[in-house]
Amino acid sequence: MSQTVDRALSILPLLAQGPADLGQVAERLGVHKSTALRLLRTLHEHGLVYRQEDQRYRLGARLFALAQEAVENLDVREIAHPHLVSLNEQIGHTVHLAVYEEGEVLYIDKVESRYPVRMYSRIGKPVAITVAAVAKLLLADLPEPERRTLAEKLDYPMYTSRSIPNAAAFLKELAVVREQGWACDLGGHEESINCIGASIRGADGRVVAAMSVSAPNVVVTAEELLTLLPLVRRTADAVSREYSGAAPDSTTVPPKEAP
Repeated sequence: MSQTVDRALSILPLLAQGPADLGQVAERLGVHKSTALRLLRTLHEHGLVYRQEDQRYRLGARLFALAQEAVENLDVREIAHPHLVSLNEQIGHTVHLAVYEEGEVLYIDKVESRYPVRMYSRIGKPVAITVAAVAKLLLADLPEPERRTLAEKLDYPMYTSRSIPNAAAFLKELAVVREQGWACDLGGHEESINCIGASIRGADGRVVAAMSVSAPNVVVTAEELLTLLPLVRRTADAVSREYSGAAPDSTTVPPKEAP
């Protein structure tokens, strides 16, 4: 039975590459045409494949409907939270999760620092969009025309001497973030607070959320915080794999382990 299920499921990625006829399916599976036909008929009955007029098979509409329903029911906060807690337990600093909605970047989860000196932030509150690490990560993933339009509409308050001053500088920063896959805010919003962050991606590779670690200078220096970047990125990758339904990466150190 398990071999039959395995063979049937192997047909789906084949058809994802384009329509295929019975002979092509049988050859790919290494089975007789009668076996391939039986599997295709079962998948067809469930709407997962569709037989065209030219007798070739393609993916069925039911498969796309199931995929869309699954995506709509995903809750990135629910998936990410245990990973955020695990990261916080290891490093002790404040961990945030943020998303981009209707022109704003909002915190949707937070695990508080264990240190007595903490930064002020609140779930549901918009972040300082031109300086926050999570904002840079989320906006860097937008299509170039959308990034440019948004950058030109934003105000650029100089919270500190390290704040991003204008649209040109912001677009340059987003290009760097897009290339390197991580972001930081080293005193750009508050002189005494530093932050590093990484992207969380869905099955299509697009950024669906961003997570960050923040700490005041009196607890950890910017240089010391940056040494935690590999761990932060591995945690974001673990959330991405779980969110997108990808198989675990055996080469990646689990979030519970130190970098």
